[in-house]
Amino acid sequence: QVQPVESGGGLVQVGDSLRLSCAASGRTFSSGVMAWFRQVPGKEREFVAAVTWSGGITYYGDSMKGRCTISRDFAKNTVSLQMNSLKPEDTAVYYCAARAGGEYSGSYLYARRTWYDYWGQGTQVTVSS
Repeated sequence: QVQPVESGGGLVQVGDSLRLSCAASGRTFSSGVMAWFRQVPGKEREFVAAVTWSGGITYYGDSMKGRCTISRDFAKNTVSLQMNSLKPEDTAVYYCAARAGGEYSGSYLYARRTWYDYWGQGTQVTVSS
């Protein structure tokens, strides 16, 4: 059982940067994929970025491509999402997701929220204009 726990959300201004972290507690895995999604009320959860755990290969959705960077830290068992040039439309609850294994299943799967086994509770990001 892996329990992702997000942190780092908050209220920021347009153009600011924010760094979200996800600590994967519980059983650790040597291979897998961790990702960030976001959701606003009334809309489906949207893929932001993913990183393969052992290979460190990154993938980005269209929503924040070019404005965010996902990275993982083996020693701390964490995944971070650095977000820059934030816009009001980035306001959402950001969720961390994890899947044990599946790194080589195909990157087309990484954007599918149903593909992940474990989810955090989410952290609110509000971008004020």
